[in-house]
Amino acid sequence: MTGTDVRIDGNTLRLPGGAAVRFIRTLRLPETGTHALPPGLGEFPLRRVADHADSVPEAWRARGGVMLPVYLREALWLSFAGTQEPAALQVGVGKVCAVSGRPWSGRLSRSPQNYVVLPRQRWLDGINSGEGTVRQFVAVPLGLGATVEGQVTGEEVWGGVQLQSFPLGADALARWRRAERERLERQRAELAARPPARTTGYGAMAAPPAPGAAPAGLRGASRPAAAMGLGVGGSMRQEVYRDDRPLTDWAEEPSGRVFVHLVTPPEWRRITGEAPPPSPVDRAAYTRAGLPWFDYYDQDAQDLGPAGPLRSVKPVGDWLGDDHEPWQPPSPHQVKQLGDAPGKPVEDGDW
Repeated sequence: MTGTDVRIDGNTLRLPGGAAVRFIRTLRLPETGTHALPPGLGEFPLRRVADHADSVPEAWRARGGVMLPVYLREALWLSFAGTQEPAALQVGVGKVCAVSGRPWSGRLSRSPQNYVVLPRQRWLDGINSGEGTVRQFVAVPLGLGATVEGQVTGEEVWGGVQLQSFPLGADALARWRRAERERLERQRAELAARPPARTTGYGAMAAPPAPGAAPAGLRGASRPAAAMGLGVGGSMRQEVYRDDRPLTDWAEEPSGRVFVHLVTPPEWRRITGEAPPPSPVDRAAYTRAGLPWFDYYDQDAQDLGPAGPLRSVKPVGDWLGDDHEPWQPPSPHQVKQLGDAPGKPVEDGDW
């Protein structure tokens, strides 16, 4: 991808420099224990805020970006499948870094690392809790103190998700492209088999190991909308990889950024005139059906340590009450080992 615009391609956000991000629906984990990776249950739809300027809140128009519909206490993860060239991607939850727990920054940092490295990081399911685990992203309303933003900063001002991408500098990118050509030539010669895709039992997407395909109104005037942010749920086995490049390999300025607003299903219908996706699948029914969960390990990568400000973040159940959805652990054979057309530009705003 060339240019300086963030664009929506289907339900994929494409940032300048080639970073690709999709938001994937998934099963919510229990808030106790550590679990395998839950499956992908389809993509969240994305819409440009600018296309609905007459019906979104004024603050959203000022921030620009995109929006997606999400249910209260619904879980999600970010897929980076389809990223074309290396990128350092910052992920904010209410402008708190999901990797370091530090405030949002316009610069890359290594102490602590405040970004994920694409395409090595194939997905991100939650905030970095260290020791090979993350804590699942779960949608909650602002105002309760349940969001990561509220617990880390003491305020709930921003909500949503923030993304900012830094490309490699010219010299480092040229070296990577040479190495990539050599790698592809070796692959063609060896015809190496690919690992299975992380998917549901309904079939895989045509992409690098990543999520699966999903199972098969009138606009109102602009008004305040129910603001949503991300809290945390259960813990799962997933590494957030340490960058093995010198920090000087990356550009000093971001190539693009975008604010992702989280919209309740009723507000989605009012704002867009579209029906929201159906409510999330029951996880016990999914497991009883024998459909897969996932485990992933990369022996050549090094995991980041626990992020200090994120250690004390409590799960959403502490604010919203106990999770009454029954938990049925998957049997060992259900846990699969994974391993070793552009639209209009998305408008950025003041955030």
